[in-house]
Amino acid sequence: MTPASVLASVSGADGPNIPSFGQSSSCVRNNGTFCWDWFTQNWSSRVDFQARLIEHIELTVIAVAIGFAIAFVLAVLAHRARWMVAPVTFVASLLYTIPSLAAFQILVTITGINDLTVEIALVSYTLLILFTNTLAGLSAVSPDVVDAARGNGLTDRQILLGVELPLAVPTIIAGLRVAVVTIISLATVAAFIVPEGLGKPIFDALNAGDFNTKFIASGVLCILLALLADAMFVGLQRVLTPWASARRAR
Repeated sequence: MTPASVLASVSGADGPNIPSFGQSSSCVRNNGTFCWDWFTQNWSSRVDFQARLIEHIELTVIAVAIGFAIAFVLAVLAHRARWMVAPVTFVASLLYTIPSLAAFQILVTITGINDLTVEIALVSYTLLILFTNTLAGLSAVSPDVVDAARGNGLTDRQILLGVELPLAVPTIIAGLRVAVVTIISLATVAAFIVPEGLGKPIFDALNAGDFNTKFIASGVLCILLALLADAMFVGLQRVLTPWASARRAR
């Protein structure tokens, strides 16, 4: 399958959604930089930015959730068995360095044109970030703190859950922030494979080549989504680590 045929499938059999200029505002007829009235009219119809935004969030949440589950287990194991750090880091780094379009195209030949292909690629880009940050957070816990906990009779599992993980939360959340913003960006490229997410109207606009609002609206929604997600994780970190906020305030 050639890139042109994949792009054609993304655009749809009927071609891109080009606005009707006959009954549109002067902004649309003149192809203004951004036509708010056209955007609001197409928020839940025709282009359906609302549905594309929800799809984008779903692609991101699924990828980050699966990636975090895998990376977290690997990081905990590597924290106990240090020999695992090098091979896991090597594989995760190798996956991270593959260009996104190349990764999607390679996976298409294996798993086909579907959501599974997209999610496998997106998950692979989270592993390095989440693994290294989780491991760094666990490794940064002072050995004296761990020894004191063990001296009080805590088991390794109790130390992990009650001491190491709580102290590693800021570093883990920092990794999640980077991973989420990264996947929000890469999920736009996923529309090259499946017609979902905010990448679809972006590809449609690029294919039409003559209407600014669809392209700009999709790009701005993607940026706002990334900023909102980052702010949410900042708030989550402050809630989960109130002692860190108090220490910064002093």
